[in-house]
Amino acid sequence: MPHIATIQFTKAGKMYDFNAGSLELTQGDHVVVETERGVGVGQIVKPPVEKEDGTTASLAFVKRKATADDMATVERISQKEQEAYRFCVNRIIERNMPMKLVKVEYQFDSSKAVFFFTADGRVDFRDLVKDLAHSFHTRIEMRQIGVRDEAKMTGGIGICGRELCCSSFLREFQPVSVKMAKEQNLALNPNKISGQCGRLLCCLDYEYETYCCLRKNFPKSGKRVRTVNAVGVVDKVNILTGNITLKLDDNKIIVIKRDEIVGDGAPVAAPAAAATATPPRPPQRARERRPEQRRKQEKTSLESYNTKTESAAKAAPAAPPPRDSAAAATTSDAAAKTGQPRKKHRSRKHGNRKPSGTTTDSRTPTPSPGA
Repeated sequence: MPHIATIQFTKAGKMYDFNAGSLELTQGDHVVVETERGVGVGQIVKPPVEKEDGTTASLAFVKRKATADDMATVERISQKEQEAYRFCVNRIIERNMPMKLVKVEYQFDSSKAVFFFTADGRVDFRDLVKDLAHSFHTRIEMRQIGVRDEAKMTGGIGICGRELCCSSFLREFQPVSVKMAKEQNLALNPNKISGQCGRLLCCLDYEYETYCCLRKNFPKSGKRVRTVNAVGVVDKVNILTGNITLKLDDNKIIVIKRDEIVGDGAPVAAPAAAATATPPRPPQRARERRPEQRRKQEKTSLESYNTKTESAAKAAPAAPPPRDSAAAATTSDAAAKTGQPRKKHRSRKHGNRKPSGTTTDSRTPTPSPGA
């Protein structure tokens, strides 16, 4: 069975598995391995163990343990990286390029140099690569990274007073959100919850699950609870100390423990005395509202009148068909000769009555009975 060893190439960097073969390796040893980028020197994180996994057949082999000459070569490469860093920074300043150089890494056999930089957008660095290749006579690779990777490579001291987590032991970045800071009752001040990289602190993720589990045993803020001596609304909750701040109905603030809560509090009922003691409205405000009330009453009465009119019009019988005009004229003349009053038309509306001294024909006046 193959012996698999876990190796890292930088401090707090990613770990890779290699086939150790028959080499006897212990934790902390430096070894020379062949990688996709070329030959490199790594450090043993986990000593070789036997594994029967089928994927171990494609793993690269460890060449040998690092000797004193290999470690001397690593020191010379480190000096070359510093020289290349200073040279590249001067070229960036001379060309006024919108980029920031972070780090330079040489391969163990000096076959390639990788320049890590940060920038807000895309940068045209073709002329810079020509200058670097002409000066160092090796393959040049420019690689753009993010601000969190920059902090990991650069290192530093955090606001807690300790070395940055990403450069000391944190191998992979975890997603961090503002919700984690809210759950832990932290002040949402960017200066207090942001790290050296300008992003949210990675340590916000460490205790987030613990806070979520402990908060299940506490009432939410804004909920009414009842104790033996008082009833109030939860104002603040301190999960670490177990204290709950209550705001009573008379605006008093008290601090209780979780065990003192008996149950949910009843909703606040308005007392009858408070309702009767309400002062009457001033007469000026009542007079100001009178025109509006009068308009509402007039509008209501008008709508009711229109409704009654429409219903009466629907319930009225249909008007009889109009009579022949010749027959109407004959009847009118006969009535005039005999002196009898003319019959009124039933179909004519009350608002359109004609005077009694006229006939149906407007051209001939009706003679009076004494004529």
